[in-house]
Amino acid sequence: MQDDLLQDIELLQTKVAFQEDTIEKLSQALADQQKQLDALQFQMKHVIDRLRQQQVSNIANESEEMPPPHY
Repeated sequence: MQDDLLQDIELLQTKVAFQEDTIEKLSQALADQQKQLDALQFQMKHVIDRLRQQQVSNIANESEEMPPPHY
């Protein structure tokens, strides 16, 4: 009876240790992903800002417009 209780306690201790290790690994993975997400958001904001600054237009200005071929 006592041996069974000791085995059960050891089994529970093993499971708790495994769960603590798993939680620590998941926590670290989550922290790493958050860093990556922050970096990607920063880069995306930079790209959006650059695109807004460029204001590229497909329509030429009058000075850049070629005269029609019949001129």
